[in-house]
Amino acid sequence: MAKKTHIKVRLVPETQPDSSFFYYVKKPAGGEKAKIKLKVKKYNPVTRKHETFIEKKLPPHSK
Repeated sequence: MAKKTHIKVRLVPETQPDSSFFYYVKKPAGGEKAKIKLKVKKYNPVTRKHETFIEKKLPPHSK
């Protein structure tokens, strides 16, 4: 089976990491860009402003 080329990460607002709103994005699984944490300016509908979103680990899922 082939290796995955992308992994799924969650972006949360930098100012409020416990916010109810977040984004899911794909990022490369290998190479130089995989080692850098994502930091992206995106729209937050909760505050109705553009904010900086940072990468966090995915939450654990229940079985």
